[in-house]
Amino acid sequence: MLRQDQEIFNILLEAISEGVIIVDDHQQIMELNTVAERIFGYKKSELLHKDLSLLVPDNYRHNHSKHFKNFAKKGEKRKMGEASDIYGLKKTGDVIDIEVELNPFSIYNKTYVMALVKDVSQLKETEKNLMLKSSALQSASNGIIITDALKPDNPIIYFNAAFQRLTGYSKKEILNHNCRFLQGKDRDQEPLKILREAINSSESCQVTLRNYKKDGTLFWNDLYIMPIINDKGVITHFIGIQNDVTKRKKAEAERNHLATIFDESLNEIYVFDAKTLEFINVNYGAQKNIGYTIKELKKMTPFDIKPKENETAFRNITETLLNGKVEKIEFESVHQRKDGSIYPVDVHLQLSSLGEKEVFVAIILDITERKNYTEKLEKTVQKRTEQLNVALSKEKELNELKTKFLSLVSHEFKTPLSGILTSTVLLGKYQLSKDQEKRNKHIKTIADKVHYLNNILNDFLSLEKLETGDLNYTCSNFKLSKVLDEVVYNANMILKDGQFINYPDNIDDISFNQDEKIVALIITNLVNNAIKYSPEHTDIDINVKQNRTTTTIEVLDNGIGIPDKDQKSIFERYFRAENAINTQGTGIGLNIAKYHLENLGGTISFESIEKEGTTFTITIPNTAKL
Repeated sequence: MLRQDQEIFNILLEAISEGVIIVDDHQQIMELNTVAERIFGYKKSELLHKDLSLLVPDNYRHNHSKHFKNFAKKGEKRKMGEASDIYGLKKTGDVIDIEVELNPFSIYNKTYVMALVKDVSQLKETEKNLMLKSSALQSASNGIIITDALKPDNPIIYFNAAFQRLTGYSKKEILNHNCRFLQGKDRDQEPLKILREAINSSESCQVTLRNYKKDGTLFWNDLYIMPIINDKGVITHFIGIQNDVTKRKKAEAERNHLATIFDESLNEIYVFDAKTLEFINVNYGAQKNIGYTIKELKKMTPFDIKPKENETAFRNITETLLNGKVEKIEFESVHQRKDGSIYPVDVHLQLSSLGEKEVFVAIILDITERKNYTEKLEKTVQKRTEQLNVALSKEKELNELKTKFLSLVSHEFKTPLSGILTSTVLLGKYQLSKDQEKRNKHIKTIADKVHYLNNILNDFLSLEKLETGDLNYTCSNFKLSKVLDEVVYNANMILKDGQFINYPDNIDDISFNQDEKIVALIITNLVNNAIKYSPEHTDIDINVKQNRTTTTIEVLDNGIGIPDKDQKSIFERYFRAENAINTQGTGIGLNIAKYHLENLGGTISFESIEKEGTTFTITIPNTAKL
């Protein structure tokens, strides 16, 4: 080659960006450029006139020589490595990936081959890394998408297989669409606002959304997004990593539901270690009733709140749970609160597990109410039995009273009626004028007996009104003297021989507001009794005094008196004192008087000495207290 041509040729070699190696038909290196030196690490002088196999790895040299001979025969330009990878050997011994294009040419009837060589090791490594990363993305269990932030509406440009499996959408339905199609119509979610704010602010964020598969099935999507920013600070893409947390959400919901039941249960619930018996958890209902805090209880065992329980006996009971003989044990016990008070409980105990630990779960029912109810029921039964016995006793007493009443009525009516009948018969015999005195005597007898019967009937009528409650009091202002005048006037008609009623002095100005007829009835009863139970030729005194609020009336007699043993029963209905059995009377007058006085706000009392006399004292409010 002429020197000028050689310079031009060298300039051209150096201008080529690939490595250039020229070999003859014997594979001797005839020329190379600087790029080739750099690729293989040799100096030009070290390679000139050396065999090309020097740049081929040992395990590829045999095939290389065969391929070169075939190429030389064909003499056509071709690119090597299209079917398989091509490797070169550096001076350091490192094997590198290369691309080679072979170009045959002839000069002065000699054949040469110019090989254009590229070091593609870095490119191959990059491709390899990309393939690894792509494979990793495709094999990831989480759904992964990449969106193009530089395009309108941030469309999806990549998704992995897990995303497609998770959502059920086709490639056509996913690519070039905004991922909001996963929200369906459920777009008013608070986490969506957080997500949009993060995207607008070019920030990463993590939210949990309600998303929907293509078939409409709801799933909970734990979404993490991260922006990709180029070297100019521009967001080019967003990466979204999606995780289906539906099972976790359901488990959390169930756990929260169970926790709510646990905490809000009105029953006491204790969870304690099956081995150490130390409390692990105690619900609020138990803490509230027992008085200890959860912190205090976690340092305690059941025996700290069961003062009557023996640990050995308790462990014997729980052993049947531990060996699987029974699923649940129920028994009654007694708990002791922090303040020392105790209460009965019904215990439901069963074995459970907390992680890998065996635990006992005790559901405790405070049966204080039930125990109280049982005791109350027993007391009620006892009380009802007593009431029944009292009722039976009263019924018996009532039957006795009825018998006594019938006997009394029969006697009290029969005697005066017999007297009236006898006097009537005798009146028929005394027809002459000289018999007038005798007639007057029998007429008086008839009048006395009729008056007596009238008083008895009045007593019975008053008694009937008291029994039925058909009793109305009519109060008015009246003078006491008016009532006493009427009482004494009527009483004078039944006085015995020599009896005299001492009328009270200075009562003309005494008046009050009461039921006039009832007051007259009460005083009449007392005065008539004084006459009845006093002998002939005795006085009956009536004393009256009044203060600002009450009027006191005393009726004194000098009669037979009331025996001490009968005094406690004197106001009982139908009761007759022992020394008055042979005297006519119903035994209801004082009972009626006492009943009326109590209704009017008054009182009645007496003092009596047998065979000397009796003093009855009544107090009546000046104004009725109805």
